[in-house]
Amino acid sequence: MNGKNRKDIKAGITVKVVKKEDQRTGKLTEGVVKDILTNSANHPHGIKVRLTDGTVGRVQEII
Repeated sequence: MNGKNRKDIKAGITVKVVKKEDQRTGKLTEGVVKDILTNSANHPHGIKVRLTDGTVGRVQEII
């Protein structure tokens, strides 16, 4: 599943996100969702989340 729909993402699930500084390279960071930061139902670049380690990024994959 991709991370473009907010309804697919819940706190506690494991995801891969792309951080703002990694958008050029596309490097993914894996972690567990703590907070969902995007308010809209979907987003073309991925829903923005905060991981439990404090990393903020847009969800690219749901594991």
